[in-house]
Amino acid sequence: MKTSLRALLCLSFSMLAPAITNAQVNTNIIDSLVATEGLTNNAPGTVIYLSSGDKVLYQKAFGKANVELDVDMKVDHVFRIGSISKQFTACAILKLMEQGKLSLGDDIRKYIPGFPQKNEIITIEALLTHTAGIINYTGLSGFTEEVKRKDLSPKQLIDFFKDEPLAFKPGTAYKYSNSGYVLLGYMIEKLTGKTYGEYIDEVIFKPLGMKNSYYDSPTKLIAGRVPGYVLRNGQYRNADFLSMTLPYAAGSLVSNPADIQKWYHALHNGQFLKPETLIKAFSSFKLNNGTLIGYGYGWEVGNVQGSASVKHVGVVNGFFTYAAYLPQENLSISIFRNCDNAAELDIIASKILAFALGKPYHFRKITLTALEMEHYQGVYKLENGGEYTIRLEDGNLMYYYQGGIKTPLNAYEKGHFTLGNTLTSFHFIKDSFGKINGFTIDGTGLAYKASRKNIKVEAQKKMSIPTKLLQRYTGRYQFSPGPVFEVVLEGDKLFGQVGNDKKELIPFAAHQFFARYLDASIIFNMDAKGNVMGLTKIQNSEMIAKRLQSPL
Repeated sequence: MKTSLRALLCLSFSMLAPAITNAQVNTNIIDSLVATEGLTNNAPGTVIYLSSGDKVLYQKAFGKANVELDVDMKVDHVFRIGSISKQFTACAILKLMEQGKLSLGDDIRKYIPGFPQKNEIITIEALLTHTAGIINYTGLSGFTEEVKRKDLSPKQLIDFFKDEPLAFKPGTAYKYSNSGYVLLGYMIEKLTGKTYGEYIDEVIFKPLGMKNSYYDSPTKLIAGRVPGYVLRNGQYRNADFLSMTLPYAAGSLVSNPADIQKWYHALHNGQFLKPETLIKAFSSFKLNNGTLIGYGYGWEVGNVQGSASVKHVGVVNGFFTYAAYLPQENLSISIFRNCDNAAELDIIASKILAFALGKPYHFRKITLTALEMEHYQGVYKLENGGEYTIRLEDGNLMYYYQGGIKTPLNAYEKGHFTLGNTLTSFHFIKDSFGKINGFTIDGTGLAYKASRKNIKVEAQKKMSIPTKLLQRYTGRYQFSPGPVFEVVLEGDKLFGQVGNDKKELIPFAAHQFFARYLDASIIFNMDAKGNVMGLTKIQNSEMIAKRLQSPL
């Protein structure tokens, strides 16, 4: 990563781009990959756009632009791009910096005098990198459905969160916050005398020929703009209304993949920012303690098979978008969807980019014995904070933090694993005595290390219990306070369920079960006659529930 950035400093972007030819991009392979990932369904739609410089390598539209009118998606349709907007806001700030109108080290109160002091200096750079500690306004309890329908001015939006306490001292932690980019947008307006939308249109969209990119407005006629949908309980419906004054400079732009390709090609050719400025934007910011956060100025920082990448996802009512760029290769991809249900777009895009680079990912799962897998068990401390456990459970090696989701580790070589169905790899390290003392993690983000702690972890094996005996645990249990927990038997498997969230319960001791993909356990409480009277749930803390129906 550092070497490639130094190379960018020494050479112009245009000299760095190797030829990515059509021979390197097998469109049939991409078609097959897209189909496998479920992006070719008919409702709603998806656009995928892969380019090298100004040359389009792959472009296809799938599904529907408008479900109700049965209109097919087209590659030039226009989408809300959500937080992909942040890179435009960041680059607008950087352009003002190049013009000498601000410094990234300036205290933001120089431009927003009414912002509370909070006894800390908050710099422009801290806003760009989400290290200011300012609370994310979209996560506040007051950001209700009623508020989401209101048009607010930038100042009113700032008033909504300005008096909230800082989450941490600026520069000491990273926490994604839309509030920082609202403040950046407001600064742009104060420095230029134009609205945020006017300025972005004037200095970026129009000069670069991005004719399908705008600041969103419900009243403006935008050719090709598609509506957004949500998937709820297996059914598609129209997305809830959201005033686009609210995402503002953090996420209120609309565009299409072809315009995003123009944007990246223009950056590559130095048409908007100086190379040395862009390099800083594309570099991971460091906290005060030297920790890399994996975020630059408006972009996440990562890699695809060793090639440096910058990327961002955009999620806004009814839309799920993704754009990534490999600066050395001048290779970019956009995947835009007019439905906000979760999709692993980073994985899909990275696989496509890897094909284009001629370095596809290959992870062929191998089988290890239980004894071999037990060697990897332990508690590991990550260098960027946090502790994770690796435990063998019912024949599967699981990775999780305390009380969190468990994800299987799948071996593809001895000592090398992938995390679930992701592109994240674990490479275990041995000391001179052959004992595992840690691992490194790499994938599509920054690589980092973990060290093994001196804590013994025992494997959990499934206890065999006849189906007839499992039946006695079924029923409804009331936590007080809390929800009703339902235990159901499906075939020969027991499940615990709250609402639509259902987890398989695996027996490991008398009346004791652990959850299949969650670090939680259930102990059924029995009376003297062997009747189930309640249960205790253990997940970070203990919660007791009474059975609501008579024992069977």
